[in-house]
Amino acid sequence: MIVAKQIHKSYGSLEILKGVDLHINSGEVVSIVGSSGAGKTTLLTILGTLERPDSGQVLINGQNVVELNDKKLAAFRNENIGFVFQFHHLLPEFNALENICIPAFIAKKSKKEAEARAVELLELFNLKDRATHKPSELSGGEQQRVAVARALINNPKVIFADEPSGNLDSKNASELHQLFFKLRHELKQTFVIVTHNNELAKMGDRTLVMKDGRVSN
Repeated sequence: MIVAKQIHKSYGSLEILKGVDLHINSGEVVSIVGSSGAGKTTLLTILGTLERPDSGQVLINGQNVVELNDKKLAAFRNENIGFVFQFHHLLPEFNALENICIPAFIAKKSKKEAEARAVELLELFNLKDRATHKPSELSGGEQQRVAVARALINNPKVIFADEPSGNLDSKNASELHQLFFKLRHELKQTFVIVTHNNELAKMGDRTLVMKDGRVSN
C-alpha cells in the first residue's frame, strides 16, 4: 500500500529525516510516535504528498508520487488521500454538509453525487441532524467528525491523521479513536496516525517509533 525508501529531508542545515524506510499494508492502522522534534509530522506530510523529500521514494499503490509534477500530484492527492489534523480546519461560512463536499467538488463530482455521499457519511457518523449547522454551532467532537467525513468523501486509499484527537477532551478523543477502527472494519480504510496519545497508539495494528530522524518498528 505505502512504501517509503530512504527518505531524507532537511530544512537549511537542519537534517530532519535521515533515511526513513517503512511499509504499510492496505487496511492497517499504523501509529507513529516519538518525542517532539523526532520528525513525525515531517514524515507524515511527505507520505501524504504535501511536501517532497530531498531524496528517496514514496510509493502509494505502486505509484512513485515523488516523480509526479505538481498538477498530477494534486490530482493524485485529491483522489487517493484524506487528511485529518489536530484542528479541524472547517470553513466557518459553510455548514457541515457543504464542508464535507468540498474535496468532491475539487474532484469535479456533481453536486448531486457529492451531497448524496456526504449525507451517507453524516448518517454513518450520527451527524445527519447537524448537516445544516455551521462549525460554530457544533461541538469540538462534532467538528472533528465532520473533518473525518470530509477526508472520506472521495473514498481515499489512505487517511493521514496528525494528532487527530489532540484538541479534544478525553470522551470525544475516545469516541474519535473508536470511529477510526469502525471505519477500518466497515470500509477497510488504511490509517497512518501521528499521535502523542498512548491509548490511540496502542490500539493500532503497529506502532512505529521515530527517533533522531529514523523509524523503528
